[in-house]
Parts: sequence; C-alpha cells; structure tokens
Amino acid sequence: MRALLVLASAVLLSACEQDPEGTPVMRTEIGSGVADESVQTTGTTASSSDCERTTFEGASFTHCIADPSKHRITVDLGPDGGDPYRSLPNLAAGRPADAALVAFAVNGGMFDKVGKPIGYYVEGGDRLKELNRADGPGNFHLKPNGVFFGTAGKWEVRTANDFYSNVGDRPAFGTQSGPMLVVAGKLHPEIAEDGPSKAVRNGVGVDTEGRAHFVISDGAVSFGILARYFRDEIKTPNALFLDGNVSQLWDPASKRLDNGAAIGPLIIVEHRE
Repeated sequence: MRALLVLASAVLLSACEQDPEGTPVMRTEIGSGVADESVQTTGTTASSSDCERTTFEGASFTHCIADPSKHRITVDLGPDGGDPYRSLPNLAAGRPADAALVAFAVNGGMFDKVGKPIGYYVEGGDRLKELNRADGPGNFHLKPNGVFFGTAGKWEVRTANDFYSNVGDRPAFGTQSGPMLVVAGKLHPEIAEDGPSKAVRNGVGVDTEGRAHFVISDGAVSFGILARYFRDEIKTPNALFLDGNVSQLWDPASKRLDNGAAIGPLIIVEHRE
C-alpha cells in the first residue's frame, strides 16, 4: 500500500505548466540570435562566473552560489506597471542599464496562466500575494511546500507552515514554491528515490554559512536525485523545488541565456557595488 502511495505521489510531481516532461529548454548565447534545442549550455564558462557545471550520480547539473558578502538577491515579475516578463531574455532586454550587475538569474516560484504567482510573493518589500497553505493538486500542493525569502543578506528556506508560525516581519523578497526537497536534513517524505517523473528541474537551498545555492539540471532528472544533491552534496538543511520543465538560467559571465516555455517569478542575484 505504501509503495502505491509513493508512486501516486511521484506522478503528482509534475511541473506547474503542463508541458511534456523533459521538454528541452532552448539555450543560446546572448545576442547570437541562434537557439540550440538541447540541454547543453553554450559558450565557455568564464572564470568570473558564479556558476559551474558538476555531476552527481551520473547526472549533470549547473550549480550557482550566491554569497551574502558579495551578492544581493531580488525577485522580479516584470517592469513597473507592465505585464510579467515571462522569459529571461525579456528580463535581460528590460534591464540594459544594470545588466552588468547581474551575476545570474533563474525562474523561481509557481505561477498561473498569465505568469503571476500562486503563492507567497514579496517584491521590493511589497507583498503582492499572501501565503498559500491551501490543499490542491500538483507539486505545489504536495505538502510541505515552502518559501525562499530574505532581507539584507540573510536568506532562508522554510516550510510554509514554519514561515507562517515563526516569521513575523515581512522580508524584502520572498517566493513560494513546492514541494520542499529537503526538510531539516531529510528528504521530503513523498519523494521517491528515483521516481518515474523526469524533467529539467531547478531548486534552491541555503547552507549553514548563509550562502544560497541554486541548482538546475542540464538534462531530465527525477525529484529524488535533485533532492539528494542538496542533501548529500551541498548539505543544505532545507531546500526548495523551484520548477520543472520550464527551468531556466541566465549566466552573463558564460553568455548563457536560456529561453523556452513562458515562466513566472524571477530570482535575480546581483553583484554588490
């Protein structure tokens, strides 16, 4: 009976956008105008990049680190008064004046059909969406889900219930997603070791030194292997799934600018001036 429950839960772990599992994201060099429909990055990783390619259990990942002593983190939906960006190229085009400050950016947080968050979302200290603790279908509602948030260089990942009970002050930024991958050093109880659901996926965890680790798979992987990467390799006490199928990265130093299915909230890591 338990095996059937785990299998059913694994089937529920599908991306918030109903694209086929494992659909490749288009990856292209900035300004090239040419897209490569593969899961490989383009260009050579520069020494100044805060992202690096790595392997774990035979799978390839790109691992980016935000250090509070060197970086700041913000979230962004779109230009003031405008529609959501829906893509990293649109974000890059919309921020030409400060693009040089960007260390990297990823999509982060579940969203509706028009790209707006379905869970807790705070941008620039303004709460645009309240915490969502409702039950429902899909991976967002596979409890526990969680919140990635922070203020003034202190970043955290907490379950939604932990956030609700223990975080009183509104953070400078916050985005809710789900499910949690790692909770207090243990894998989410409903994540199978290597379930049948495979997709390009990304997540975030914060280590004991306060650094935020953003990980995106370079090919289709299970929830289990992504969760174990955070638990066993990075050793983050808590880690949060950000999205699947549509997961994308902008790494200006390596000239990587992913494009593909429309996305929602964006997490931007900038160099401190």
